[in-house]
Amino acid sequence: MQNLQYPLFLKFKISTLASDFNISDKNGNSLAYVRQKLFKLKEDVVVYNNESRTQENFRIRANQWIDFNASYAITDHTGKNLGKIARKGMRSIWKATYFVLDAFDNQKYKVQEENAWVKIIDGFFTEIPILGIFTGYFFNPTYIVHDNNGKEIYRLKKMPSFFGRKFQLDQINDIADEDETLVVLSLMMMVLLERAKG
Repeated sequence: MQNLQYPLFLKFKISTLASDFNISDKNGNSLAYVRQKLFKLKEDVVVYNNESRTQENFRIRANQWIDFNASYAITDHTGKNLGKIARKGMRSIWKATYFVLDAFDNQKYKVQEENAWVKIIDGFFTEIPILGIFTGYFFNPTYIVHDNNGKEIYRLKKMPSFFGRKFQLDQINDIADEDETLVVLSLMMMVLLERAKG
């Protein structure tokens, strides 16, 4: 995943039982199709080249069943380890917090929710019958990716939509190509985890 044309758009399908979504660039070109496998004790996510699922490009797998402090290993189609995204459980209770690690387990980036109150309010109103389906238009969390120096690299925002279907990823500062692939794949996994929470 190189030479990406930002912003990228992540759009979930609502016609399938699995958590599937398409990724396209600013010109509408399809970049990947992401599918979360059903009925797995550990998270198992496959990133295909397109919706026909003819070619598997990447895979993301959880390291344990209970994912309070889980990490998710990212590999390419040959099985090569690219790195991982790790959720920090206690920090994520208030603000979703993740760390992106390289293939040698060195922390490269931090992903953090910008405003925790949005998630709390969204979670509250989602539980109210009928009203809950409209919360996707009003309460939309934003996640910021920082490097180890605190510089903002990406901004991922949930866009107004029914059922929290749409997300937009904007690049704020350039990073190395290999890091770009790792971070974008990490954000794909994070979106699957956070979307389930509201």
